[in-house]
Amino acid sequence: MKAVVLHEYGGPSKLKYEDFPDPQAGKGEVLVRVAAAGLNPIDWKIRSGAMKEFMPVQFPTVLGYDFAGVVRELGEGVTGFAVGDRVFGRTGACYAELCVVKAEELAKVPEGVETTTAGALSVVATTADQLIRTAAKLQAGQTVLLTGALGSVGRMALFCALELGAKVIAGVRKKQIEEALALGATAAIDVSDKDELARLGMVDAVADTIGGALAEKLIAKVKPGGAFGSTVGPVGNAALHPTVEVNAFGSHADAKVIVHYAEAIRDGKLALPIDRMLPLSDASEAHAAAEKGGVGKIVLLA
Repeated sequence: MKAVVLHEYGGPSKLKYEDFPDPQAGKGEVLVRVAAAGLNPIDWKIRSGAMKEFMPVQFPTVLGYDFAGVVRELGEGVTGFAVGDRVFGRTGACYAELCVVKAEELAKVPEGVETTTAGALSVVATTADQLIRTAAKLQAGQTVLLTGALGSVGRMALFCALELGAKVIAGVRKKQIEEALALGATAAIDVSDKDELARLGMVDAVADTIGGALAEKLIAKVKPGGAFGSTVGPVGNAALHPTVEVNAFGSHADAKVIVHYAEAIRDGKLALPIDRMLPLSDASEAHAAAEKGGVGKIVLLA
């Protein structure tokens, strides 16, 4: 098969489109012909070597964690799927024409959902859902401050929190405030405005997708006994706030969750903007664009 292969850590040019051995479906696994693979920040963090202490890779390796495609082959003992089914999910090595996924972590793409959307959805949907429900421990009636509310994960997290019956203060840029309110946020603040942050009252939880110095400021806004959920690692000054439960986590696959979000997109309740679609062979270009920031979700077409 053709795949985007990484032979060493470095910049986007280290991604090489070349021949790579076909994966084989083992017991309980499904071989999928990939049609679309989503690009996520974790991909370029691994490629650059920024994550090598936490997520070391063995070279050569294939990046990518979410995909949509068609079932090519069923491994021993797999039921519930058939060759030709349109499926999506998250697994490793998705920047390729073929990938293998555990059957229990695979889902059929709901009717009416585009393959490109499904290919971009699994990582952001599971990350957002687990951020709100598990890391921030949000409950109906509570108030959460959600940073990066208009990012790909942020949009999913906003939808999740509202579905739970919570109140959401969207932490965004000044120019994004109106859009955040239009998506249903109870309120919105400019997180770059020191005065606005100072005026912010106490909240039951923070769901953070930005981290850094902002996270260190916002942890002080969590009520005693509240939770601070983070997708971007521990909060540097967490020890100064012992009454706040800090949960920095790595998300995992969940087939039921991705189907729920896909159906919400199909039904017009939620949107996942796709900034651009590029062929798999242009993965290095896609990484260069995404790493600069300011772009939405990018999908690689295999």
